[in-house]
This record gives sequence, structure tokens and C-alpha cells, in this order.
Amino acid sequence: MYVLELAGFDDAQKCYSIIKEAKQFQREQGFAQWTDDYPNQDTIQQDIQTGKGYVLISDKQIAGYMCIDFSGEPAYENIDGKWNTGLPYAVIHRMAFCEAFRDRGLSSIALSLIESLCRSKSIKNIRMDTGFANKRMQHILKKNGFSKCGIINFQGSGKLAYDKTL
Repeated sequence: MYVLELAGFDDAQKCYSIIKEAKQFQREQGFAQWTDDYPNQDTIQQDIQTGKGYVLISDKQIAGYMCIDFSGEPAYENIDGKWNTGLPYAVIHRMAFCEAFRDRGLSSIALSLIESLCRSKSIKNIRMDTGFANKRMQHILKKNGFSKCGIINFQGSGKLAYDKTL
């Protein structure tokens, strides 16, 4: 059974460890959506401090980390394309999973739990972005009912923008 919970300050090191594993996994796939400098330990601490850092728990172990932000994303205000969803929306950033839990369909499990969290907060729209080379995430988003909307500029480079209405 999997549970989505707010990350606590005691979880920060494990969450950052998962991010570092994900950076390495990206490089093994031949791309680097995340740089050596981003996301970093401070990014994770900020997520947790602002109540946006979430962990996916499996059998009392942290299996994944993600930022779920219900306050919007300024970079999403300018899109080369068109959003299908309106306001308000949740944005998901920095979704990553522990190497030991990889290839278990955790992305779909996490997205389903995020959708339930959104519904509990009366949020009916979700937006995400991913790099052009991140074919794995593009597949996951499409498989989970997200639609490609265009291109946004995030963290200094163009990213594919996706959304989903619940």
C-alpha cells in the first residue's frame, strides 16, 4: 500500500538522496533535465518549509519525493501553446523515486494519489512540465491522461507543458 504525505524536516536528507539518484538515472538515459545545481538540498528544504514537499511512502519507507504546489507556477503564465485547464491548478515538480523502488509503476501510483489530494482540496486541474529528452516522463504523462499543451520556459530553458482536468 502506498501513501502520499507531507515531507517533514527529518525526511529532507532522504528526499535529496532520491533527487540525486534521479539525476544520475537521467544521465544514464542520455540527458540531464536537472543540473548539478538544481534541484539542490536548499530546494528540498524550501519545499518542505513551505508545505509543498511530499513523500510517497511504501511499507514505512520513503519511496519517492515530489513538490506539489497549489499556488501556481509563474513560469506557466507564458506558454507557446494553450493550456486546456483553468485556475486554480496544482503543479507537480521534482517527481523522483528511490532506485530500490524503480520499475514498479510508482509514477502512476503517485499521480493517482496526487489526483485524490487535489480533489480533497477542490482542485480540478493539474499542470506539469518535462524536458524534451525525457521520453520516459512524456510517456508516463500521456499514459496517465495528461495532454501536451505547448512549451514553457522554466529554469532557463524550454520544457514541454502538460495538463489534466480531473
